[in-house]
Order: sequence, then structure tokens, then C-alpha cells
Amino acid sequence: MIRADALAGLPVRTALPALGRALDTHGAAVLCAPPGTGKTTLVPLALAGLVEDGARGGGKVLVAEPRRIAARAAARRMAWLLGERVGGRVGFTVRGERVVGPGTVVEVVTTGVLLQRLQRDQELSGVGTVILDECHERHLDADTVAAFLLDVRAALRPELRLVAASATTDAAGWAQLLGDAPVVEAEGVAHPVEVVWAPPAGPVRPPHGMRVDPALLTHVASVVRGALSAHPGDVLCFLPGAGELARVAGLLSDVDAEVLQVHGRAPAATQDAVLSPGRRRRVVLATAVAESSLTVPGVRVVVDSGLAREPRMDHARGIGSLTTVRASQAAARQRAGRAGREAPGTVYRCWSEAEDVRLPRFPAPEIQIADLTAFALQAACWGDPTASGLALLDPPPGGAMAAARAVLGAIGAVDASGRATDRGVGLSRVGVHPRLARALVDGAAEVGTRRACEVVALLSEEPPRAYGDDLAAVWRTARRNGDAYGARWRAEAGRLARSLGERVPEAAAGGRGGEAPAGVAHAADDTVAGLVTALAFPERVARARGERAFLMASGTGAELGEGSGLRSASWLAVAVADRPVHAASARVRLAAVIDEDTARTAASHLLSGGEEVHWEDGDLVARQVLRLGAVELLVRPLMKPGAGLVRGALMEGLRREGLGLLAWSRDATAFRQRLAFLHRVLGAPWPAVADDGALLDRADEWLEPELSRARRRADLGRIDAGQALKRLLPWASGDAARLEELAPERIEVPSGSRIRVDYSAEQPVLAVKLQELFGLSATPTVAGVPVLVHLLSPAGRPAAVTADLASFWRDGYRAVRAELRGRYPKHPWPEDPSTAEPTRGVRR
Repeated sequence: MIRADALAGLPVRTALPALGRALDTHGAAVLCAPPGTGKTTLVPLALAGLVEDGARGGGKVLVAEPRRIAARAAARRMAWLLGERVGGRVGFTVRGERVVGPGTVVEVVTTGVLLQRLQRDQELSGVGTVILDECHERHLDADTVAAFLLDVRAALRPELRLVAASATTDAAGWAQLLGDAPVVEAEGVAHPVEVVWAPPAGPVRPPHGMRVDPALLTHVASVVRGALSAHPGDVLCFLPGAGELARVAGLLSDVDAEVLQVHGRAPAATQDAVLSPGRRRRVVLATAVAESSLTVPGVRVVVDSGLAREPRMDHARGIGSLTTVRASQAAARQRAGRAGREAPGTVYRCWSEAEDVRLPRFPAPEIQIADLTAFALQAACWGDPTASGLALLDPPPGGAMAAARAVLGAIGAVDASGRATDRGVGLSRVGVHPRLARALVDGAAEVGTRRACEVVALLSEEPPRAYGDDLAAVWRTARRNGDAYGARWRAEAGRLARSLGERVPEAAAGGRGGEAPAGVAHAADDTVAGLVTALAFPERVARARGERAFLMASGTGAELGEGSGLRSASWLAVAVADRPVHAASARVRLAAVIDEDTARTAASHLLSGGEEVHWEDGDLVARQVLRLGAVELLVRPLMKPGAGLVRGALMEGLRREGLGLLAWSRDATAFRQRLAFLHRVLGAPWPAVADDGALLDRADEWLEPELSRARRRADLGRIDAGQALKRLLPWASGDAARLEELAPERIEVPSGSRIRVDYSAEQPVLAVKLQELFGLSATPTVAGVPVLVHLLSPAGRPAAVTADLASFWRDGYRAVRAELRGRYPKHPWPEDPSTAEPTRGVRR
């Protein structure tokens, strides 16, 4: 029997007529409804015509949720409102679980399930409306589903109706994406939520990678205790991850309440228990899975740590990981709304009001920060390899897409043009990351379906840290244990086996019924685990290079933790690793022992060999090298390297260490300075020679043929740089002949001496004894630039500096004469130097 009272109490009911008109007129709408209004439960029922509201459309209604827990909870809530069991008119489908019947007209699915369904049936036959719930979270699958659905509406089914729904979404952005769709807003629940700012009293270190300061967790536990004392009802506490849930649960072990932990990997039974009323007072510790799409009964208080976990991908190293960040303002509003779903409530925010305004408005779109390999494969299978034609709120970063396509090309999922191959289509339908799908398909052919599925199931969900870092040992532990992880692992292995049998039957060819091919049927767990892991992550095969230290084929260093049982391994296939910020090496969390043959087999596309000639430790090194990515497998000296390779290595040395490797005599340096002066003053056709980089860019013009004859560093030191530079003089234009006229090496002074000009400074310098310039009134110039005259004493020490000799003779000479005449009495010090005879020596 329909629970009419409960339906009548859902505030979103008032928005249903407007929503119906928007869908009838535009076929798409953005629904903004605060938490607790019934957008996830009443709207689908109304659009399916299961309740009276006037918004009904034709066909089945699909509701896409970002998480499995939300999908199951939403379906059960809708079935309860109809007075039915799930699987009747309301059903759900999540990975590994499907509860629907022939009469199901509202089906709740995860966005990942909907993505797979769209790839198989682009028309979504029988579906009339799709609701994208909680679209503010900007999960990659949800963004991809929205883009695909817009393609379907544009090309195949213009009558398909779309609703983007959330409490805190960027309504304007989604409305524009959906073709200027109307925005329908619903009134919120009238239950007020009081905000209490509760920052820690002492200093707390900001989150760093996966690390959260224990002082903050202690403070959060203290706030929970205070909330239990100050308010009735259950307490819902938001923390970033399962590790933090366990730590805070330990700190609250003595409170007079039932402490529950709910996260994405918690057993379905635990998740369901949280969503049911408790027999006693409860403290529910939850990750972001409890932010939206479900009501935790009895909650009157929310304690928000202010932290969240987001994926990050180091594309250069091929290492992805989760990192702890400050939660966005949108997430904080969603979390606070949990306190007011059933009655007035309170939210304790473990940060200050001043900090709140500095939080990001919305979470970072996953498409901008995550590994895009699976997205790129989905786009390729959809027929848009570059994703340039997809309607996305944020375009995928070019570098991330290039890295993703490189991975797909290496595993044979796409061809040279980026189009999905038949193999790629098969991999996309396994329901795991393309890397794992490759390991499953290729591994099954080597070690048998069952064992490949079991190892891939281990890789698809990281085992508890307590299991250790040896994947083969983890495998054996999972077999023995009857814990929650073991149950999920067995279920996933079974699902993979069914998927492999249905989608890629040739993987178990030979009629072995999933057993390993002959020769490997009795292979040890270590061998199987290593091969499958290496097939999944070929760039992470790693060779030992010291105590607990390894080098991965990607070029990234890796280190084992203290006490690791993998320390004696010569080779590893790294399954899970993360690289702390500013750390040089990655930390190995999970790996399997392999040998070199396995590494070569799994990462064969990284195998390369040949002559390598490069500059190393100050000289040229020539070797014959066989490499597996960055790992050197075989190295021997190369006796007669090719001339082109040698020249390139010598150029590398010159760029690293500079042109000082050549022979620079005093004359050569002075010649370079003269050319640099002329280029600075006159420009072309005089060459730019002041900068080493500019000269090396023209090495072909001035360093040949000397550079071609060189074979080592010592040969560079025998190249006369000054003679070589003369090749850059502007001979073709005839200006080279004017070098001495424009920038003479020496200037003749009145005494008859030829004095060298110093061109090393911005203004040329002529350093000459004062007596040698008697009678010279005009300052010498070079290329029209007056030289800076350094007047020296008879002992060669600076006495004065001038760029205007006439002015010096008139105004400055008298003071110099008075100071130096007594010190150097044998030298002439005439009253009028402008008419005196210049001299090089003493008075006669």
C-alpha cells in the first residue's frame, strides 16, 4: 500500500508541475532541491507515473547515482514508499548485484553501470527518462554519462528526457550544458540547522598526501563526545577515509552509544544497518558516501572534519593515488543538511568561520585530476577518440589524455588513429580499469581463468594494509579469511569470471574450463600473482638497486617499507604505490615477486636496445645497451660509435658545461667580445655571440669540421675557439672587412703606442697612461661609441676615468697633477696638457 502520508510530506512535490512542464517543453531540466526534499525518491516515482502528480512521462525511468550504497538505499526507500519490496516496480543494479523484475519501471543504477549499458545499447531502448542525481559531485563517470546521453538525444532519441539533480550544483553550468534547459528549484525542508564553529584549540598540521594529523582526529573525537552530551539523537561524523574512521572509532570506544563505520568498501549489510533506525543511540562515522542521496535515520547532529579524499594522477610516473584535501563549500552544505533531514539539528564544523570563506566552492571535477585511461577508452568506443565532440562541463586535460591514449595503445585497445579495436571494445566491457582488463584477458590465457580473476579482484580493490605488501601472501590470506574484504574479493572474482566467459570466450580457449594451459597449471601463487600484476602495470616492473630500493621501468624509484618480506626480491611487479609530495621515490604498498623473463614478457613494448652515446660525468660515454624502459638489462662498451651519435653527445656536453670546454685563448676571448659589441651596437649582420646557447644553435656554421673530428672531451679542448668564430663573420655582405675599422683590437694613441681595447663591459674601455694622451682633445670612438678612457698613473694604477677628454684636461687634470706630480717627479706634468708633447717614459 502506498504510504501517502510520507509522500505528501516531501517538499519537492510542489516543484513537480514545473518540472513536468520543463520536460514537456525542453526535454531536459536542472532540478535544484535541498537535502531531504525527496528529489531522489519522489521525483522518479512521479516521472514513472507511480504516484499522482501530473509530471509523468513515457517509458522506464533510470536514476543514476554516483555510489552503490546510494543506489541501493534510494531503491529501497522508493519501494517502501510504494509499499513494495525491491525488485517489483522499483529495482536497482550495481556492480555485481541486480535486483529487478519484469514489472520494474524505476531502476536505480550507478553511473558506471549506466555507462556500460550505453555502450551496449546507445538508444537505451524502453527508457523514457534519465535522472543524473548528485551531479554536483562531478565524478568522471557521471560527466561521461551526461555527455553520451546528450549525444543520444541529438542523434538518436530526441524524445529522451534528462534531469540533472542536486542540492548544491552549478545550476547555470548544467543548464547551459543541457541546451539552455530550465532550472527548477524546490523549497527546502523547514528544519533549521544551527552551525557551530569548532576549530581545534591548538595548531594542526594540514593534510599531506594520505596523512591526517592525529591531533585533528583527537579533536574530532572530542567534538563528537561534546555533541553527544549537548544534544539528543544520533551523531553523524564525516571523515576522509576508512583509516580515519577506524582511528576515531578507537578513540570513541568507551562512549555510551553504538559506533558504526560506513564507507564505500563496507559490507552491504553494514551499509544497510546504518540506513535503518537503531535500537540505541548511535555515532555513525562516515566518508563522503553519506553526503547525499540517503537519510541516516535518527541523526540530529553532524560533526564535519572538513576533509575529503580526491584522486590524483602523476601522469609522468604512471602512479595514481588518493590525496586528502579540504572539503568544498558545496560538500559542507551537503553534510550539514544531513542534520536537518528529520528535525531541527546542529552541525559542528571543525574549522573557523574565517577559513570557511577560503574553501573552494565546488569539488574539483574528477576529469581534471584523475587517471583518464578508462575515460579515453570509453570515448574511443563511443566513436570520439579525442573526446573533442563530447558535451562536457570541463574538457579533459591534453597531457592526461595523451598519457591515457599511450596506455591504451600499449595494451592494444586502440589503433594508431586512436579508434577502439575489437580487443579494446572487449576490454571496456569487463567492468574494470583497462589495465586490469588487459591483465585479466591476457593473464587468463597464461594461468587460467579462475586464478587470473582472483588476482585481478585483488588488484581492483586494495586489500587492508594489515594483509601486508606481498600480493601472493595477500592472495593466500584472502582465501583463508572470512572477513568483509574476503567476501567482497570472492564476489568480485566470480563476477570477473562471468564477465570473461561472456565477453571474451577466446581467453579460455582450448576447452580447459578456465584451468591454466599445460605447463603452468601448477605454477606457484607467486608466479601467477607476479605475471598478472606485471600485465596490468608493465611500467611498474622494477629491478632492485640496493637495500629496499628499486627502479621501475617508468624511471621512478621505489622503496619498500621497513620489515617488508619482499626485500630479497631481484624483480617486483608493483601493484600499488604512492609518491609523497616532494619525495624522490614512490612507496611500495603492494607488489609481487617476478623474474626478468616475466618483466620482459609483460613490458615487451618497453624493450629497446641499441647504441647509446651521451655525455656523462664530464666526458663522452659510448655503450651498447638493452633497456626495459628506464631499467638497463645489459650494458657493454661501444668501441666504434657512429659519428652522428658522437657529435650529438659532444653537443650535449657543450650545452651542459658550456663553451669553456673549447680552447679560449686571450685573443679568442677578446675576439668574441668584439663581435658581441658590434651585434649589441649595430645588430645584423654582426652575429649574436654573447650567449652560449645562441652560439650552440649555430654550431653547424662555426664549429665544423672540428666538432666532427672530435671523439672525446680532450678533443674539444684542442679546438681554437677564436679561429672557429671567424667563420661567423659577415663575409657574404662584405662587412667582415670592416671589423678593424668598426671595432679595432687596438687604438693608436698620440705617443705612438697601440693600446688594446677592452670590449668586455657595456662600454669599450681604453686603459692608457695619462702622459701618452697629451695633446689629444677628442675622445676616441669605436663604431660611433666613445670609449671609456681609464687614465693611468706612471705606475699603471688608475688615476681617473673619463668619456670626455677635453672636459678632463680642462677640469679634472689639475687635481690629478697636484696629487701625482710629487710622487712621480721624473715624469712630465705640464700646466697645459692639451699642447704638451705625449711621451711614454720619463722627462729627458
